[in-house]
Amino acid sequence: MPAFIGILSLDTRFPRIPGDAGNVGSYHLPARLRVIEGVSSPEVVRDGRPTPEIVARFIAAAQALEAEGAVLITSTCGFLISVQAEIARAVRVPVLLSGLALVPMVRSLTGGRPVGILTASRASLGPAALAAAGCTPDQVRIAGMDTDPVFAATFLAAKSAQAESLDPARIGAAVCAAGRALVARTPEIGAIVLECGNLPPYAAQLRAATGRPVVSILDGARLIAP
Repeated sequence: MPAFIGILSLDTRFPRIPGDAGNVGSYHLPARLRVIEGVSSPEVVRDGRPTPEIVARFIAAAQALEAEGAVLITSTCGFLISVQAEIARAVRVPVLLSGLALVPMVRSLTGGRPVGILTASRASLGPAALAAAGCTPDQVRIAGMDTDPVFAATFLAAKSAQAESLDPARIGAAVCAAGRALVARTPEIGAIVLECGNLPPYAAQLRAATGRPVVSILDGARLIAP
C-alpha cells in the first residue's frame, strides 16, 4: 500500500486552495482527508481544549486513518495543538497537528531568537496553546489575522456563515502586511511560524515580504514523512 498522510479537517465550506493544509495536493505524499462533521472554527479556535466529545471524534478519526495505513497524521487547524499530545498517544504513527509544534525546533535553529507566529486569531492564541506547543510567551512574538475582516469572515466564522469563495491575492496581501508589521514591531525574530493551515499558500510571498524564513505544517510533514 502506498504511504499516505492522513489529514484531520474541520468542517468548512471555503475553498481549500493549493498550499492549504486541507488540500490533499499540498503534501509531498498522497494524502487523505477526514472531515470532522459539524466542527468548525468556533469550536476549536480557542486557548484551550475543545469539548471532550469533539476530542473523542478527532481521536477516532486519527485511529481510523492509522488503520488505513497513514504514516503521519496532520490537521487543518493549528489550534489543535491543545490535543496534540493526547492524539499522539492514541496512535502509533507520528502526529503533527499544528505548525506551533515546530516552534521549539525553529527557535533552536535560529540561535534561540524569538520566533514570530502568524496566527488566524491573536485573541485566541494564549499561554495554554503556547504551553502545549512547548514554548512560553517570552519566546515568541505573535501577530494575528483576526483583525482583517475578509480573513475573519472566510476562515473564522462558523461553517454556515463562512464565505464560499476567496480572493487569494487579497488574502496574500493581508498576510504580507501582517508579516511586515510583525517584523517592524519585533525585528529580533529569527523566523516566522504559521499556526494556521490556511496560511501556507502565502508562505513564499511572506518570506519575500519579511526577509525571514517561514515555516508551516507542510514543512514539518516533509521532515517527518520524507
